[in-house]
Amino acid sequence: MYNGPELARCDANFTALSPVSILKRVERVHPELPAQVHGRIRRSWGEVAKRCKRLASALGHRGVNKGDTVALIAPNIPEALECALALPMIGAVLNANNVRLDAKTIAYILEHGEAKVLLVDTEFSEMAEQAVKLSGRELLIVDIEDPEGPGGEKIGSLTYEELLSEGNTEFTPHLPDDEWDALALNYTSGTTGKPKGVVYSHRGAWTNAVNNVVTWEMPHHPVYLWTLPLFHCNGWCFPWTITLLAGTHVFMRTPRADAIYDAFANDGVTHLCGAPIIMSMISGAADNERQEFSQQIKMMTAAAPPPASVIEKMESMGISVTHVYGLTEVYGPAVVCAEKPVWKELPLQKQAVLKARQGVAYELEEDVLVLNPETGQPVPWDGATSGEIVFRGNIVMKGYLKQVEETRKAFKDGWFWSGDIAVQHPDGYIEIRDRAKDIIISGGENISSIEVEKALYSHPSVAIAAVVAMPDEKWGEVPCAFVELAAGATATEKELLEHAAKNLARFQRPKKIVFMELPKTTTGKIKKNELREQLRFEKQPV
Repeated sequence: MYNGPELARCDANFTALSPVSILKRVERVHPELPAQVHGRIRRSWGEVAKRCKRLASALGHRGVNKGDTVALIAPNIPEALECALALPMIGAVLNANNVRLDAKTIAYILEHGEAKVLLVDTEFSEMAEQAVKLSGRELLIVDIEDPEGPGGEKIGSLTYEELLSEGNTEFTPHLPDDEWDALALNYTSGTTGKPKGVVYSHRGAWTNAVNNVVTWEMPHHPVYLWTLPLFHCNGWCFPWTITLLAGTHVFMRTPRADAIYDAFANDGVTHLCGAPIIMSMISGAADNERQEFSQQIKMMTAAAPPPASVIEKMESMGISVTHVYGLTEVYGPAVVCAEKPVWKELPLQKQAVLKARQGVAYELEEDVLVLNPETGQPVPWDGATSGEIVFRGNIVMKGYLKQVEETRKAFKDGWFWSGDIAVQHPDGYIEIRDRAKDIIISGGENISSIEVEKALYSHPSVAIAAVVAMPDEKWGEVPCAFVELAAGATATEKELLEHAAKNLARFQRPKKIVFMELPKTTTGKIKKNELREQLRFEKQPV
């Protein structure tokens, strides 16, 4: 009865869910409202919409088609937002890259993702030029000259503004033929040290953009400060969320305490996201860096679990903290420590402890549980029995690009298996207890312990190396290396640190090396849990 031709899907009653629809409405309804604040730059939504249409049409004229990858190397600047809004209009796939990566890794990403175009901020032109050479790809390179940046050599055939001048403001954006079409490609280090390409769909990006509104109870016209990197999981989909709400994007190339307080006081910031290091930066700011602000501010934080003491400090300042958890594979956060009304009656310290847990599924995520990886069954909700966090729903990635077996393993039994070990409390809230993949989250960035170990193993004196996360007051976690030297060999901590630095980006380098005979199982596996325990009970350097 309900499947007749009169009830069929058609253009009038069905369109693909996509961020492409978001900018069209904002331009029509709120063209006069502020959209971008970046130093001296002030642009309205009408102006930004025209720039995005110029970008999309110019790239199209230069041969960028549906499914083509466009790589970006840029910090938090207006051009990064415009790429997130414009590229989906022509079905291109945005590959926004971590500016802290080394040329060798970027070269692999350009080659593996088959990038056709590279847009690069001139601050990173030297690294980008080396990466392009190593990749062996013929690319259209576009230089982004940010007036608020430090400058740098131009390596492209034209600048970003010259590219825009080729575009047409009357360009008509196109919705995807299928909402399952790829929208973005984000690389994560995973467990092997070799980046994996996580593919997002239009449907997933749209869903999580709306999810952010619901989960965070966001009003129209927020003023959002970009302290979270736009290249990190596409800024947790907030480029589209803030645009959906006709909000103001306030950009910051590099987070600094004084600049953050200036944005609070003078730009009227109401919302921001970031790793716990941003909270520490705010709560630990010097007196001469601080400014008074009258508005209530909401901050969303993820990565390494934030210390309850830092959450307490933020709350006492009038900055409400929402703790979330996720991975690149689930579009950024997909679990939120949803605050219960009764919590407000508790002492601030107790509230902070509760808010430090990872939480429950986002409203538009189908389900998040902790399962026994051996049986596939849910663990008891007792806050003590460990299992692996799994996800299911519309904000789970399409899969890993060109990695069929890795994708199959990740989607075992109809769930995405995160590799993170947690317990589930009696109230259903999840709390991480360990990271099965041995990923170290430092300042919001993922570091593969295996990648660091490889750098150490390349030294002739190193027989065995094991790298684990060491708690750090500033960065949340940093790499600490435990090294067992080869028989008769000698090496100093300084020597190994300098050796490792040759093969690692600055943020990946170990901050400490401990020389010892490493604890092992009967099969020869290193007992990393014992190494972590050793660090827990040592006094950490400030």
